[in-house]
Amino acid sequence: MNFKIDDTAFILIDHQVGTNTWASTTPLPLLQRNVLILAKFAKGTDIPIVLTSSQEDNTDVQGPLMPELQDALPEAFARRIKRHGVVNAWDDPAFAAACRDTGKKNFVMAGVTTDVCMVAPAISAVQEGFTVKVVCDACGSTNQIAEEMSWRRMEAGGVHLTSTNAIVAELVGNWATPAGAVAFPLLT
Repeated sequence: MNFKIDDTAFILIDHQVGTNTWASTTPLPLLQRNVLILAKFAKGTDIPIVLTSSQEDNTDVQGPLMPELQDALPEAFARRIKRHGVVNAWDDPAFAAACRDTGKKNFVMAGVTTDVCMVAPAISAVQEGFTVKVVCDACGSTNQIAEEMSWRRMEAGGVHLTSTNAIVAELVGNWATPAGAVAFPLLT
């Protein structure tokens, strides 16, 4: 099933300055680049976006969301759901409501770490009837075994896996469109 811009929302989970550094399976510059591509593409194409963080005040470990997200998405950043330790973000009523309130049936999701922060909400959203594609190169785990087990668990749970460039190209559909004009400079 191909996602379209008008039926899709982006959900970015725990891309915090501390947690990002735990994602050793995706090099930090690549992880940050891909998260920003997703953020800027969503903004440039008016795709709804939900941001969430866990224990931002724990500055020694998790810390705030990437400041680049605040620059790229000031409104979504201001509305971000600040969870207070809930591991499965979907179990946080405010987060799940924000996702539902996008009014979209398809979710493009990414988060760190994949094995702790991404698997459970992706599968929970599928169980609630949403179609979910997880952007694997905008995620990462502390080790390759954890990452591969996360992919297996998500696929077994009905989640589709993709990459940043692949999902952006899928949503664009035609480079000679306004969405293509937003996407092309981000991907090159």
